[in-house]
Amino acid sequence: MKQVKFRSVLLLLLIVLLGLGLALFCLRYTFRGEAWASFSANGHAYTDGVVRTGQVLDRNGTVLYDGPSGVYHEDSALRQATLHAVGDQLGNISTSALEAFQSRLIGFDPLTGTLSGGHKVYLTIDADLSRTAWEALDGRKGVAAVYNYQTGDILCMVSNPSFDPADPPEISDDDSDYEGVYLNRLLSGLYTPGSVFKVVTTAAALEQLPGVEERTFTCDGSVTIGDQVITCPYAHGEMDLSDAFARSCNGVYAQLAVELGADVLQDYARQAGLLEGFSVSGIPTVSGLFTAGSSGDLGWSGVGQYEDMVNPCAMLALMGSIASDDRAATPRLLYRETGVLGLPAAIPAKEKRAAVFTAETRQTLRDMMAHNVQETYGQSRFGDLAVCAKSGTAEVSDGAPHAWFVGFVDDNTLPLAFVVVVEHGGSGSDVAGSVAAQLLEQAQS
Repeated sequence: MKQVKFRSVLLLLLIVLLGLGLALFCLRYTFRGEAWASFSANGHAYTDGVVRTGQVLDRNGTVLYDGPSGVYHEDSALRQATLHAVGDQLGNISTSALEAFQSRLIGFDPLTGTLSGGHKVYLTIDADLSRTAWEALDGRKGVAAVYNYQTGDILCMVSNPSFDPADPPEISDDDSDYEGVYLNRLLSGLYTPGSVFKVVTTAAALEQLPGVEERTFTCDGSVTIGDQVITCPYAHGEMDLSDAFARSCNGVYAQLAVELGADVLQDYARQAGLLEGFSVSGIPTVSGLFTAGSSGDLGWSGVGQYEDMVNPCAMLALMGSIASDDRAATPRLLYRETGVLGLPAAIPAKEKRAAVFTAETRQTLRDMMAHNVQETYGQSRFGDLAVCAKSGTAEVSDGAPHAWFVGFVDDNTLPLAFVVVVEHGGSGSDVAGSVAAQLLEQAQS
């Protein structure tokens, strides 16, 4: 009798364990099935390590990559323009759609597995606008990006150098023409910001130095802070803060940085979102760097030099935040996803975060950046668009300065923010500004 009872208990225990194991399997299958399906060793989704299911399309339905055939768009220029957004077949670009959205492309479903075929993943980018950006860069290294600061949609994300993913070249480690070719410079690049950082220094001055807008400053071409000489291209003479911003006077901004202090400047760089990375549809951006030195080093920090490093996507988001009245949309790359019969398979979230600085400060910055365009860069370059912008000519240790041009269109009917960086391009206004003008002309057409 005892033996029968023991066996019954043992059998019951085995049944309970089996039930728990089955429940655990079902849970893991339901919530972790996508990870298994997208594992590169599974032959149903890959051939020679290449995703063979699903399609990557732009926001307008242009097929950029067809998984079943392994074929890219027929236009070579468009393929190179969208390389870093779409990806290459060898998985070299980790931030691309083919890598970041693998499970979405494979289209795993708990009920049908992968039998229903791959999904269509639509990116927020506009293929034609991307090609315009790639052609405007004209072979120069750098990045050009545009996003809608109301929806968060990244309409253009071009990183150069690039290559044709349908006919990839042999790239050696010491080939300078392809240096950093697998890096998406918008999401993963870091650059000395130069004078575009003066947007942050200006915001700090507006909020922390009472009456700063009514003050006058005099530039003689240089100013000595500690044992360092902060230089300007030429003597700007007497001016107020708005003119100092438009003329990008290093002397004035170095003195403002010292007056504000290292802790305040670092806090404003953090408030601006320049020191911490964030997620773009699940793809992380790189964090920036602000090293607040003392004396002359602090002066150069406030100018955007010294050891300042900024990610272009963080600067793009900052421009969108300044342009917004309240909450600014976080940049995103995933537009929509469809499965069987074209039915929606997922509804990507639109995320917003609190706008930087106070409403009054944002309005003043908008006015000052509009003044930059009208008085310094030339409104004629942008037609009738209400463009607000700041240029930057960032000195680097080797070669010509990096050229920056950042800003936005202050118009609810065309809510676009932009960032352009041309490595070793020289003048931010002339070189990067020209690329931005071409992008905005295409975007409004």
